[in-house]
Amino acid sequence: MISPDSKKVLIVDDSSFQRKLIKFTLQGEGFEILGEAETGYDAVQKFKQLHPPLVIIDIVLPRMDGITAVQEMKKIDSNVKVIMISSYSSKEKVMQAIMAGAKQYLLKPFEPEKLIEVTNKVLKDS
Repeated sequence: MISPDSKKVLIVDDSSFQRKLIKFTLQGEGFEILGEAETGYDAVQKFKQLHPPLVIIDIVLPRMDGITAVQEMKKIDSNVKVIMISSYSSKEKVMQAIMAGAKQYLLKPFEPEKLIEVTNKVLKDS
C-alpha cells in the first residue's frame, strides 16, 4: 500500500508541455503536485522549501543539469525517491542517473501508463 504522504511530487522539466503531461497523468492517479521547476537550480530551491518524497526530473536542464540537481537533493534528504526522464538512452546517461540516486529512468516520449507504472514501482519499493 502506497501512503498518501508519499504521493507528493515535484516535477522538473524545462518543457512546459512535459510538465503538464506528467502533472495531468499523476493527478489522475491521486498524486498531489507540490511544485514544478524549469531549471535544475530552481528544482533544488523548491526541494528545500517543499521537501517532496518524490521527484520526477529531466536530465537536460538549464542552469544545473538534472544529475547535479539530484545529487544536491540527496545531500538534503537521502530518502527522496527520484525518477529521471530523458530523451537520451545512452548507457552512460542511465548509469549517471543511477549513480546520482535515481530509482528509475524513463525514456521520452513515454506513455502515461508507463509513467504510472514506474512511479508506483518506485514508491512500493521504498
